Amino acid sequence: MTATFRPCRFTQLCFCRLFPCSPLLWGLPAVSNRLKAPVVFAVVAAGVSSVIAVPAFPSATLESRVAMAEGALRNTSLTKNFSRLVLVCGHGSHSANNPYASSLDCGACGGHAGDVNARLAAATLNDPEVRKTLMAKGIPIPEDTLFIAGLHDTLSDDVTIFDQRQIPASHAEDVSLLKKALAKAGAAARQERAVALGLTVDDPERLASGVRARGRDISQVRPEWGLVNNAALVVAPRSRSAALKLEGRVFLHDYDPEDDPDLKVLTLILCAPVVVASWINLQYYASRVDPLHYGSGDKALHHVVGGIGVMEGNGGDLKTGLPIQSIHDGGRFLHEPRRLTVVIDARRISIDRVLAQQDAVRQLFDHGWIHLVSLEGKNAYRRHQDGWIKIKLN
Repeated sequence: MTATFRPCRFTQLCFCRLFPCSPLLWGLPAVSNRLKAPVVFAVVAAGVSSVIAVPAFPSATLESRVAMAEGALRNTSLTKNFSRLVLVCGHGSHSANNPYASSLDCGACGGHAGDVNARLAAATLNDPEVRKTLMAKGIPIPEDTLFIAGLHDTLSDDVTIFDQRQIPASHAEDVSLLKKALAKAGAAARQERAVALGLTVDDPERLASGVRARGRDISQVRPEWGLVNNAALVVAPRSRSAALKLEGRVFLHDYDPEDDPDLKVLTLILCAPVVVASWINLQYYASRVDPLHYGSGDKALHHVVGGIGVMEGNGGDLKTGLPIQSIHDGGRFLHEPRRLTVVIDARRISIDRVLAQQDAVRQLFDHGWIHLVSLEGKNAYRRHQDGWIKIKLN
C-alpha cells in the first residue's frame, strides 16, 4: 500500500480487507459490527444498449461510511498530501477448470476478487458528505482529488479501471497517463515472471498473449504461481524497502509510526495483515515440508467432491493444502519452505505493548511460527521469548 506526496499525479492504494467485501462482511472489526447493510448492485442506465452495475450500501448510514473511510485511510497512513488521482486497487485472478481458483483470489476477501471492495471504497471516498466529516476528523482531502477503482489480475498483470464513464473530464488526462503507466508496469511484471512460467520473453506482445491464454486453458495445471516462495511482510514506509530487489517474495504494508501515537493501527496490523500473511505462509510451508499429509497431491488426478473439497483419484480422504503443481514446476520445487519474517518499523516497547494484550497473536511469535524484527532508526532487533536481540546489519 503506497501513499504518494502531492507533487505526484496519482497514488495507488491496494484495498483487500479495509472495506467489507461481498458476500463476506470482513472489514475493520469495529465497522463490521456496526454495519449491517448488505452490499447490492444498483443498475444505472448508460446508453441504449448497455447498463452499469454499481455496488452500493443503500441503507448504510453516513456514520458507517465515514467510519469505513477513516479507518481505511488511517490504517494505510494516507491522511495527507493526497494526489489528484488515487487508484483503489483490489486483486483477483482467472483460470479455467481449476478447483483451486479461489486460492488465487484475495484470501482476506474469502477467496473472492477485490473489485467490489475497491469500487465501494472509491465511491465512499468521493462522497462529499463523507469528505466533509473526514475534514472535521483531521483528514483533509483536496477538492480536486478523485478516487477511482481498479482490479489487478494477478494472472495477466492487467489492471481494469471501473466506472470510467463517471470519471469527470477534469481528470481524463490523469487517467490516461495512469493507464499508460499501468500497462508499462504490467509488461515489466510479465517479463519478470516469464522464466518461471516457461515462456519466451523476446516479444512483449507474444508474451502477453501467452500469459493471458493460460487463464483460458482447461488443461493448464499452473495458470500462475500465486504466492509461491513468499518469505516476509514488511510494515514500514515504502522508502525503507524501495531500493531493495525483493523478487516478489515480500508483502508490503505502508505504515508510519509517527502517525500512530495510540498504537491503534499497529494493533490492527498485528491482528489482521500479519495473521493473514502467516496463514498464507504456513499453507505453503506445510504443503512443502510434508506434502503427503498437508498437501493435496497431484492436481491432474483430483475429483471435486460436493463442491467442498477434492479427492486424489477415485477414493480416499478429502485432501488439504496445496497441490504439488502449486509448489513444483515439474523439475524442481519453486517454494523454499521458511516461516514468515515480519519486519515492523516500530519501537520494541510499542510492539510489546500490543502483544501483551493479544495472546493469540503473541503465541505465533513465542512458538516460532513467525519471526519478528523491530526497526528503530538504523538499528534492528529480533524478538525471542526471553527478549530482543540486536541484529548486525551490513
